[in-house]
Amino acid sequence: MRCFTVLGPSQTGKSTVVEKLGSLEGTPRKSSSPYGLNVTEFTFANEAWCALDAPGPNEALAHVQHALLASDACILCVSSAPEEAVLAAPYLRIIEASQTPCILFVNRMDEPRGRLRDVIAALQDYANHTLLLRQIPIREGDRIVGSCDLISERAWRYREGQTSALIAIPESAAEREHEARNELLEHLSEFDDWLLEELIEDREPPSDALYAISSRVLRENRIIPVLIGSASHGNGMMRLMKALRHEAPPVAALRQRLARASTVDEGKLSAVSFHAYHRQNIGKTVLVRALGEGLRQGASLGGSSLGAVQSLANGRSNSAVTPVPGDVFAAVKSDHLPVPSLLTLDAVVAPPQWTEPPTPMLERILVPGSERDENKLSETLAKLSETDRGLTVLQEESTGAQLVCAQGPVHLRDLCRTLSEVFHIEVTDRTPSPIYRETIAKPSEVHYRHRKQTGGAGQFADVKLSIRPNERGRGFTFNETVKGGVVPRNYIPAVEAGAREAMEKGPLGFQVIDVGVTLYDGQHHAVDSSEHAFRTASKMGVRQALSEGSAVLMQPVFRSEIHIPSVYSGSLVQIVSALKGQVLGFDRDESAKGWDIFRALVPGSALDDLARTLRSATQGIGYFSKTFDHFEELYGKEADAIVRAHETQRVEH
Repeated sequence: MRCFTVLGPSQTGKSTVVEKLGSLEGTPRKSSSPYGLNVTEFTFANEAWCALDAPGPNEALAHVQHALLASDACILCVSSAPEEAVLAAPYLRIIEASQTPCILFVNRMDEPRGRLRDVIAALQDYANHTLLLRQIPIREGDRIVGSCDLISERAWRYREGQTSALIAIPESAAEREHEARNELLEHLSEFDDWLLEELIEDREPPSDALYAISSRVLRENRIIPVLIGSASHGNGMMRLMKALRHEAPPVAALRQRLARASTVDEGKLSAVSFHAYHRQNIGKTVLVRALGEGLRQGASLGGSSLGAVQSLANGRSNSAVTPVPGDVFAAVKSDHLPVPSLLTLDAVVAPPQWTEPPTPMLERILVPGSERDENKLSETLAKLSETDRGLTVLQEESTGAQLVCAQGPVHLRDLCRTLSEVFHIEVTDRTPSPIYRETIAKPSEVHYRHRKQTGGAGQFADVKLSIRPNERGRGFTFNETVKGGVVPRNYIPAVEAGAREAMEKGPLGFQVIDVGVTLYDGQHHAVDSSEHAFRTASKMGVRQALSEGSAVLMQPVFRSEIHIPSVYSGSLVQIVSALKGQVLGFDRDESAKGWDIFRALVPGSALDDLARTLRSATQGIGYFSKTFDHFEELYGKEADAIVRAHETQRVEH
């Protein structure tokens, strides 16, 4: 079986392309996963094929990456409008990183919204590989009625519902065809000395030789050939499928590519797991592509026994089935197989670095509908994060509630639907509160005496403490300068412990940071003093001093790396400034052509707005990662509102 992924932005007709390709010679067999990955098996030219129709939303890029991990080649579907080329940028970035041989298919050419050369030029801004036209359109007025193959120099006229008809190259297209063919041959000659010599000697190379060279350079991932058509009308589908059949590399090349990318012994690489999901009454289903021999139910894979092997088409298990290299199958009761991963018989190998998904930008607290579901929710989210690497599950610092980090609102909605339909857990979501802190603005001193008589031994401790603001980022510090044993040495650790306890909650209701405490005097009693008494005296004394130290609210500030196509860079300074952030600078992204990386400091309270604004300003393409940088003071009405809201929330709970 040969396997390819069809990927690209939403509304570019990917699913229609797969449907038409699968129906060229029979009836395809289709299955779908809850994550939007559709798997279509079909036969073409007496060969078994598997097409992975990757989900289109940018929030599902993790599943696109994983599909490429199991693919011999891919088809990138793009729009025929030059201004929409930027929407393909994330997919070209993934294709380049994965080194997957790619055919670019410009779909919906029956409704052209620009010149084909302008489309290719706009896409070339995001591709390191040369995008090389293999066909040109034949026009009649504003309509595209056929295409001309630049290698065979044969022209085809589209016919609705039928195979295209072979025609002579129209005079109106002859000059364009000659120019485009010369450009094609010049680029191909860069990878073939024989062709270069033929061109220098002004000899016309035969078509068979050119097809062989084209096949080799695609298998070697040297160029990205460009084909055109309209899947909804069936135009260009046969040519696209023939290009895949003759030019896409075999499964052995995929095995070699994966072994090289992950430094695993190619001879030991048996399979790759690339997708997983949960089904009611069945559990975890893992999609696997065989790369070696000997896989069957009960055989060792990934260090444990492989569970039931199921057909993707009908979901039926058959213990007699032995997948051969290239086959794609579903495995159940194989929970030991992580996704994605490279699999030997005895071990699980981490996938290549390029499969790392974008950092989730949307953080939400999930609240179960009933107390009964609280424990169940935690376990279920852990399961789902195993099958969806775009999802991160944490706990909110202040409440311990389930905090999910999703790629965006569509991703979050799909997660909630899965919880409801598969696991019967109803949840609502809310925005988590930023983690605020407080400190003091001025030093103070306090003398605190703790005395308590309870009958028998009493409690006595007397401390004199100096409280001062520390420089930002230094945290809590404790010193002592007592003399003459007025506070015995064995009680000083208790004084420090009490001071630390007082830092857990300051006068504004938040944890206190960047404060230094010094014990400089005190008294003790030979009978009634104890560690507990000095701890209590220190805690109460520090609390009193904090209330006199002009408490200041501190907000978290995050260092963000914002990744966007260069065409959107001009709007980013305004976006960050509007969120009270600070742009630190930007550079070209060396790992992705046509992309920039902006570095900025953004308040924690603005991260949700940054995600939303960035999504809107870049048509869902831009994304950012963040790391905590520091806390900074927050004053005025905004600070007062946060303190009041925090107090109200505390009272309600």
